[in-house]
Amino acid sequence: MKTLSEHLIQYAHYHRDQRNIYTHFAGIPLIVIALFSLLSFELFAGITATHLLLVGSLLFYFRLSLSMGLVMLGFSAGCYLIALQLVAMDSTTAWLGASVAVFVFGWVLQFIGHYFEGKKPAFVDDMVGLLIGPLFVMAEVLFLLGFAKSLQQQIDQKAGPVH
Repeated sequence: MKTLSEHLIQYAHYHRDQRNIYTHFAGIPLIVIALFSLLSFELFAGITATHLLLVGSLLFYFRLSLSMGLVMLGFSAGCYLIALQLVAMDSTTAWLGASVAVFVFGWVLQFIGHYFEGKKPAFVDDMVGLLIGPLFVMAEVLFLLGFAKSLQQQIDQKAGPVH
C-alpha cells in the first residue's frame, strides 16, 4: 500500500493550479455531504451505507497516518452532521432533490477547477483518487494554516509548486 505522501503526491500531479485547489475546497465537501445523505438508507439493524463508507474510509485514512486520520475524522464528522440535515428534510422528494443538487453542484465546481488546471481529475486514472480527494483538501487547508510543512515540501518537490 502507498504511503500518505505517495498518495498525495500522485493526486497533486493533477492539482497544481491554485484555482483548481480552491474549487476543490468547496466541491469535495459538497460531494461528500451529498454522498453521506444519499447513502443514508438502512441496510440492517440501523446500519446505513453511509456508516459503512465512514468506517471504511476512516480505516483507510488512519492506516495512512494517525494525525491525518484524526483530521479526516473531524472532516467526516462535519460532513456527516450536515448530511443529517438533508436526511431530516420533510419529504423524500425534498431530501432527494436537495442531495442530488448538492452532489451535482459539487461536481460542477470540480470540473470548473479542472478546466483551469487543464488536466482530467485524478480518479479517472486511479479510483483511489476518490478517497484521496478529501484528504488532499484537508492537507491543503493544513498547509495554508502553516502545518505539515515537511509534507508540503515533499509534495512540491515531486509534483511541482502550486501556481
